Amino acid sequence: MDHFQLRNGELYCEDVPLAEIAEAVETPAYIYSTATLVRHVEVLQSALHGIPNPLIAYAVKANPNAAVLATLAQLGLGADVVSGGEIQRSLAAGIPAEKIVFSGVGKTEAEMRYALEVGVFQFNLESLDEADTLSSVATSTGVRAPVAFRVNPDVAADTHAKITTGVAESKFGIAIDDAPAAYAHASALPGLSIQGVAVHIGSQLTNLAPLEQAFTKVGELIAKLRSEGRDIRVADLGGGLGVPYNPDLPHPPSPEDYGEMVRRITRDWDVRLLFEPGRLIVGNAGVLLSRVVRVKPGAAHPFVIVDAAMNDLMRPALYDAWHKIDAVRPTGEQWTANVVGPVCETGDTFATARKMDRTSAGDLVAFKTAGAYAAAMSSTYNSRPLTPEVLVDGSSWAIIRPRVGIESLIAADRIPDWLKATA
Repeated sequence: MDHFQLRNGELYCEDVPLAEIAEAVETPAYIYSTATLVRHVEVLQSALHGIPNPLIAYAVKANPNAAVLATLAQLGLGADVVSGGEIQRSLAAGIPAEKIVFSGVGKTEAEMRYALEVGVFQFNLESLDEADTLSSVATSTGVRAPVAFRVNPDVAADTHAKITTGVAESKFGIAIDDAPAAYAHASALPGLSIQGVAVHIGSQLTNLAPLEQAFTKVGELIAKLRSEGRDIRVADLGGGLGVPYNPDLPHPPSPEDYGEMVRRITRDWDVRLLFEPGRLIVGNAGVLLSRVVRVKPGAAHPFVIVDAAMNDLMRPALYDAWHKIDAVRPTGEQWTANVVGPVCETGDTFATARKMDRTSAGDLVAFKTAGAYAAAMSSTYNSRPLTPEVLVDGSSWAIIRPRVGIESLIAADRIPDWLKATA
């Protein structure tokens, strides 16, 4: 459930008409619902009841806006981060370092040093070389680094190839069969404190079976590592539980079903469980608001050309992702159309032969389920202004990222001295 609903024939975010925001902020713009963020966190927390002291570390990459992070910090969430910048964002938003987990395959020495200085909860190591580097950095700073290895269980996640992370060919983690040797290697390194095991097999998962298979392998690994004297106290089960983008497709498993599976599989592990949800928290909490520029006839279906583009919402071009597109003031009439943006790329296509609300030039449309991996991936391609973001809370709303205009983009460029005479 989200809080984008029709009232008297008009789409609202909580108690605010989207048209009101469009009038003030202009389009395209991202709109987020505080009530939806809160509800999703509460549903997940409820689904994990009975699990002692779980750490829910929100995947910052899904939506790193400071206001979103601050909202989640107030609800007690931690952060799963993949860069030094995401650590800084999380701390600035009020997420304590002891709730931050540092993931990612390319941690630099500078990022490691910063993470050690602030005192993150755990480093999820992805290779022996990374363990060696972290050992060196930790030794030089006089701080012990709490670590887990991210293991690759070679489980296909049954999702899009570009968001599958747990198969043998993936760049992520170490092969689970190599884990005992990796832990033996790390245990001999100075400056490292082994405390856990981590796994993450992919994003937008719509089936619990791959997760259950992966978690079962992790449980077996924990038992083996303990038999070899490793003190395993934490199990990071990753994230990846899907959200419903297309209402015509079967819905992903519910958080309640996920929680029941986790309790069943992990009941004898005797560890603190760590979760890294991202899309599950913010996906349905956001929409991309756009205006129809014009409607152009097409060979088979008309082209609805909107002022949002692939630089604003990259997911359809990158993943062939499906987003529901609704008129903000629907008339009840529908048609089949192609929805495209103004960027000079054929890939700037949001929908093909889509049955949807009939729209005309000037109408507002909302791209639903656009709270995750959307604004975070936006760019200024084609010298287009960077999309603003707005947070709604009941009848109040605020701009939480202003539109970055072309003047600011030009001002950020630097012309070398030998060109200034002609510029």
